[in-house]
Amino acid sequence: MRRLGTGIGWRPEIADAVEEMPGIEWVEAVSENLCPGHLPGSLLRLRERGVTVVPHGVSLGLGGADRPDPGRLAALAERAEVLGSPLVTEHIAFVRAGGALTASPPLEAGHLLPVPRTRDALDVLCENVRIAQDALPVPLAVENIAALVSWPDEELTEGQFLYELADRTGVRLLIDVANLHTNHVNLGEDPAEALAELPLEAIAYVHVAGGFERDGVWHDSHAHPVARPVLDILTDLASRVAPPGVLLERDENFPDGDELRGEVEAIRAAVEKGRAAATGTGAAARTPRTGTDAASGADDAVRQRLGLAQAALLSALVAGTPAPEGFDRVRLGVQARALAGKRADVVAKVAPELPVLLGARYRPAFLAYAQGCPMTGGYRRDALGFVEHVLRTPPGEGEDPGVRRELREWWLERSGPVPRSARPGVRLARATRRVLLRR
Repeated sequence: MRRLGTGIGWRPEIADAVEEMPGIEWVEAVSENLCPGHLPGSLLRLRERGVTVVPHGVSLGLGGADRPDPGRLAALAERAEVLGSPLVTEHIAFVRAGGALTASPPLEAGHLLPVPRTRDALDVLCENVRIAQDALPVPLAVENIAALVSWPDEELTEGQFLYELADRTGVRLLIDVANLHTNHVNLGEDPAEALAELPLEAIAYVHVAGGFERDGVWHDSHAHPVARPVLDILTDLASRVAPPGVLLERDENFPDGDELRGEVEAIRAAVEKGRAAATGTGAAARTPRTGTDAASGADDAVRQRLGLAQAALLSALVAGTPAPEGFDRVRLGVQARALAGKRADVVAKVAPELPVLLGARYRPAFLAYAQGCPMTGGYRRDALGFVEHVLRTPPGEGEDPGVRRELREWWLERSGPVPRSARPGVRLARATRRVLLRR
């Protein structure tokens, strides 16, 4: 793999700090947040300076039962070409379930959910990865994810699952050491054992991120400082192989530039400590094959079995249906609340006017809406659905009628195929129509 060096996740909120940060050799940007024809000036300036930009996808759902959507693959490929990226990355996860394959309503998680480590799921994932590899102009690397819940009756450990995936497809791995720590706390998995089973020479780069622990559950928040145990896992990994790249992820609660620089330096130090320990250890990496003799793809019956299982889990998390047999119901409740909270937070970003209009009512109103209205489209559609729900709900005692009028105007402006005209004549006609309808 091409050496990337030390990097940081590029986000609009810290764009200036990233540009000014010394020693940053590459950045990663969320693919779905980029418009190829209107790239942010900050990313263009970094590219002009020779800083590598890697698009990081979050919506393909390579671990889902359906084959990857050609439109999403084309979008990821386009961003790689526009940015001149040496590779693209995605996740080993499913993000949606239901639909035609299972003859059930389609559901969106709005989050990365774990794939069962079974032979069936591995067959499906391998075929989906091959489809993606064929559609992309550059190599693909896939990331292990954090989990709050584990699937019953799993057949492989995380390390074995990742090894076989790389072995059968030749795909590169993006190893997130923060996610290994999360799964250690939440699922009792040993990160050292996972690293020992990995094909280390398949590693494209490494993610490092912060989180927090509450009531015995580790939340991979990307909004807190990197914890010492995560840095220790990074050191362990670096003692086994020299990672081509290491990157700090931060998505929320952004600190000032000095604190970000301090975290990047701590990551460098952890890698250097691991490389120093590697001297004389003779640690050998297991090298995967190229995938040329990979097994045949998953048939429709395998995909349907996986699809039904994933739909049942996702429905329990977002639609309030009973927990599937074998799952920890307490943990499912924690995950369900986390998904609803994330929906509220992301909708507040997508439609920042809504928290302003509703004030303190926004979050409880959205969580009440989320309980009975699972997400079936993207977050913009979710914002419209929430406002529709609010407008259909009878006004509460003391509610300001002006807020309801503004919400209705907001919805009308965004629900049609094109924005409503702001020309005075059109606005007068709309106002006249409203008066006549009231009469």
